[in-house]
Amino acid sequence: MNIIFISSEVADIIKTGGLADVAKALPAQLKANGHNVRVIMPCYSLIKGVENFPVIGSSTLNPGTDRQIDYSIRQTFIADGLEVWLLECPRYFNRTSIYGDNNQAYWDNGERFAFLASAALDACKALNFCPDIVHSNDWHAALSPMILRIKYNNDPFFDKTRSIITVHNGAFQGCFDRGQIYFIPEVGQVYNDFILQGTYINFLKCGVFYADKITTVSPGYAAELTTYLGGHGMTVNFQNRAGDLVGIINGCDYSDWDPSTDPHLEVRYNIDSLEQKALGKQLLQKELGLPIGDIPMYGMVARLTDQKGVGILIPILEEFLRHRVQVVIEGTGDPALEHQMHEIAKRHPDKMVFRSVYDNTLAHRIEAASDFFLMPSIFEPCGLNQMYSLAYGTLPIVRGVGGLRDTVINYDDNPEQGNGFIFWDPNAGALLSCLRRTLIFYLEAPEEMKRLRHNAMKVRFSWADSCAKYEQLYADALTKPKWW
Repeated sequence: MNIIFISSEVADIIKTGGLADVAKALPAQLKANGHNVRVIMPCYSLIKGVENFPVIGSSTLNPGTDRQIDYSIRQTFIADGLEVWLLECPRYFNRTSIYGDNNQAYWDNGERFAFLASAALDACKALNFCPDIVHSNDWHAALSPMILRIKYNNDPFFDKTRSIITVHNGAFQGCFDRGQIYFIPEVGQVYNDFILQGTYINFLKCGVFYADKITTVSPGYAAELTTYLGGHGMTVNFQNRAGDLVGIINGCDYSDWDPSTDPHLEVRYNIDSLEQKALGKQLLQKELGLPIGDIPMYGMVARLTDQKGVGILIPILEEFLRHRVQVVIEGTGDPALEHQMHEIAKRHPDKMVFRSVYDNTLAHRIEAASDFFLMPSIFEPCGLNQMYSLAYGTLPIVRGVGGLRDTVINYDDNPEQGNGFIFWDPNAGALLSCLRRTLIFYLEAPEEMKRLRHNAMKVRFSWADSCAKYEQLYADALTKPKWW
């Protein structure tokens, strides 16, 4: 199949989160399976070395009108030859960040990413790449299925093309004034209760309404999206498309996350040399200025948002720090949450370290050195850090939602196969009880702790397995009539 994969960010080029990892790994696996794949993303001026990427084409949206937008297409290659097209339009992407500055989104993000969704299809025509599948990701690219169905409905170039949208996080939907999509009148003139958010147009609703198939990044999250508790205000939208909604768990890129080969680690180890993990902890303790010794370490690497459960962690953190433990947290996000983390760390310098950065090397070392990894998410579409933790023999402590409950086996429910610990209620008390449970487990059951580490390190989430499910979904989409 000819496949176009549209994403606002792609790992190895620019990344702020897990979307970028998927936008690299899934297309790379599709290419390895023999498909003809192109990834399309914005050409952000802040991409390192972007000026050296060759220009392979150019085009104009709405030529000869007052809505005309000129752009170029640059090309680069990642992941064993995966071809990436970057849409260069300085008015939209010559910025100091991807989505906004100072924790504030750019005012014209609707216009910027409506351009991405529209120009991605236009670029296919400009470079004569006729896609069987257009695979859009999250709200940034969610207008593409709608544009395909409305603007190009009679265009023979796209006659056999079908569309997929993947919802990586349904809480972010892209609601904007219609004035921001002035250059796509075919979209701006559509008034449909299923794509509106009050007087605004909701980009994600557009994608869910018009795409031929809809995926999200775990079966658990797919089920949650059809409930009023977990649908982020789009419950009816997902219920109406339940027959076309599929949850496919993300794979894990073990070329980046393997403790036996990880270049970020000073001490590497595998399932047969787990004793080296303790040495890695001692080195991290020294690096961070913590007391060195056999002290249970709890790590966390996350965006500091309420979604990630930071709001239920902070109220009980100091109470937990009364115990003989160490807590190491790396993350940026809500300034108020960052401030509270800094204050708690200042009061407990011998037990807690907080770094308000995203440092990839430190993230790898926290994963490797920690005994437990915290993911107390209020909701979590898939999650990747619990997969990394399992690979490193670091037992995840997660809330039983979305992809977390799909990937972690709760020791208290299944001692034989357990590889982590799950708590269910989204409150601070439940989290504190679970933390204390794991502390007792660490102190009183060292041999059982070792066995669980072994269980964890045997788990593999293969992109090859996930990719096969996407291939089947693509095949199903291609059988759908053009107007269903």
